[in-house]
Amino acid sequence: MDQPAQTVPARPTGAFVGASWVALGLGTSLFFIGLYNASMTLAEKGFYLAVFLLGIFAAVSVQKAVRDRAEDVPVTGVYLGVAWSMLLAAVVLLTVGLWNADLLLSEKGFYGIGFAMSLFAVVAVQKNVRDLAAARDAEPPTARPRPPLLPPPAA
Repeated sequence: MDQPAQTVPARPTGAFVGASWVALGLGTSLFFIGLYNASMTLAEKGFYLAVFLLGIFAAVSVQKAVRDRAEDVPVTGVYLGVAWSMLLAAVVLLTVGLWNADLLLSEKGFYGIGFAMSLFAVVAVQKNVRDLAAARDAEPPTARPRPPLLPPPAA
């Protein structure tokens, strides 16, 4: 029985790669600038920072695990379950934290949008990294001759 041919993802365009990085930088910057300027205790700021970092890491983990499974790379169900659980936990923690925060509604929306934008963008950036690596691995080697490892013997 023949194995199905492995398809190589198309190389993402420079515009998509750039837009993904800009979205990640913008979402992260907005969240951190808002956090820096917020009039809340350091404990509250630490909570939002920790939830943000957990969400970013969990989103990358989910994207990687789902992509690995799609490419027949072994991923345990436990790891995938933990990654999804942590992503859900980060979203729930941020939602509950903002719901109960003594902030203006516009400030709550600011943090929520910065968080959501960063989660989406980090998944897009991770996808681009994987697609670029796969496209680079699929390219034929360059026709450039390799330099010799040792100089030719002296006559």
